[in-house]
Amino acid sequence: MPARLSAAIVTYRPDLALLQRTLATLAGAALRAREAGELSEASLFLVDNGPDSASAAVRETLAAWPSELGPAHFVTGHGNVGYGRGNNLVLPGLASDVHLVLNPDVELDRDALAAGLRTLREHPDVGLVAPDVHAPSGEREFLCRRPPTVWVLFLRGFAPAFLRRRFAADLARYEMRDTLGDRLVKGVPIASGCFQLVRTPLFARLGGFDPRYFMYFEDYDFSLRVARESSIAFEPAARIVHHGGGAARKGVRHLAWFFASGFKFFSRHGWRWR
Repeated sequence: MPARLSAAIVTYRPDLALLQRTLATLAGAALRAREAGELSEASLFLVDNGPDSASAAVRETLAAWPSELGPAHFVTGHGNVGYGRGNNLVLPGLASDVHLVLNPDVELDRDALAAGLRTLREHPDVGLVAPDVHAPSGEREFLCRRPPTVWVLFLRGFAPAFLRRRFAADLARYEMRDTLGDRLVKGVPIASGCFQLVRTPLFARLGGFDPRYFMYFEDYDFSLRVARESSIAFEPAARIVHHGGGAARKGVRHLAWFFASGFKFFSRHGWRWR
């Protein structure tokens, strides 16, 4: 039976042109999934964590959402409550079979949703589907991960280039480069929060994201909790382009959030140094 889909995008002062591309490609992928018989309807939740003075411009991006797919909801006025809390605001309004957590800087391939929904339909043991992520340049980004260590996070985000080259094998193992390719892979430990296609009952049962993470590591924590109840699968046919960047390139405030959330993550799931 075709799935009912809900999708949530949390924004804070977004690049409006990029957000429009995200919404346009999401709509295109949803229409394609409906044509393929994998989707019956799709509801959209645009959650704006930004100031009220900027919310009107964000709301206007919803005008392009095809009404024949389903309703589009705009959630605002709650302030900057963080990425996880922002996503959790939609929980009471979900009546879907499958829920998509999506960043506002992602472009979906036309067949991305059809492929992800098909994987969930054909594999009842899979609770969450992670996509094949590419940079705008076309280079593959390995965003499915093994559980991190403090060492590998330092290497990836803060180490000089010569040190990253010296320990490239450590980074490759963390990024599952030995495993991910052109086939479905089950048992992925961690899936990036830029695109998480999850069964709605599972998302609701877990209470969504842990609100103690303001930003960063909420997707790692959520993935580990999902993996205790079902399998996370990498689906190479679900392809997206991700325009995002790491915390180390976003300034002091993002670094502070990264370190605070990293401390919470390791304190909860165990400190692994090397």
